[in-house]
Amino acid sequence: METFTEELLNRMNIRTVFEIPILGGIPVTESVVLSWGIMAFLVLGSIILVRNLKIIPGKKQLALEIAVGGIWDFFEGLMGERGRRYIPYMATVALFIGTSNLVGLVGLFPPTKDLNVTAGLAVMSIVLIEFAGIAQKGPKRWLKSFAEPMPIIAPINVMEIFIRPLSLCMRLFGNILGGFVVMEMVKIAAPLLVPIPLSFYFDIFDGLIQTYVFVLLTSLFIKEAIED
Repeated sequence: METFTEELLNRMNIRTVFEIPILGGIPVTESVVLSWGIMAFLVLGSIILVRNLKIIPGKKQLALEIAVGGIWDFFEGLMGERGRRYIPYMATVALFIGTSNLVGLVGLFPPTKDLNVTAGLAVMSIVLIEFAGIAQKGPKRWLKSFAEPMPIIAPINVMEIFIRPLSLCMRLFGNILGGFVVMEMVKIAAPLLVPIPLSFYFDIFDGLIQTYVFVLLTSLFIKEAIED
């Protein structure tokens, strides 16, 4: 049992890949390296997919246009016409989180298993939400909105600014970490055929569900912020 626990804890550790030799050494973890790798992969993939676009699309371009159109319609349906300017960000975040959650299928470390990554994503989303509110309402109306529908609940509305990123962060982190722990336990206990069907659930289904939940909640918060 102790050997099992030690093996599990060892697999859960976030390893330092290398250190930047400044300020006494800045550790660069596995999650940072994979996050940058995923971003590079998405950028490179985007460049390749949009090369040689034509007025009369071929099969590849048609499939790409259908996918982009579907993503655009999905987010526009959530945020409305006023939220169209935020769709590129939301689509990018969805692609990054979805890819991060799926890299476990090829034996890599899911960056979203690191609390620092999910916290960074949550903070970015909340900054965008508050920016959307200020841009739509103006600074004065944005400040007044904290006292709606009555001034007495203003402290609660202010607390929501800090509660929302915490809920986004912990929901994504907790579910991905939980799935990772279950899969590692199964791989240690029964390393042959048993992990395969469970991998489809935890790595694919649950990973995509958590991506959907994250962008859904962020989109709804943006819609709430830009409503009159």
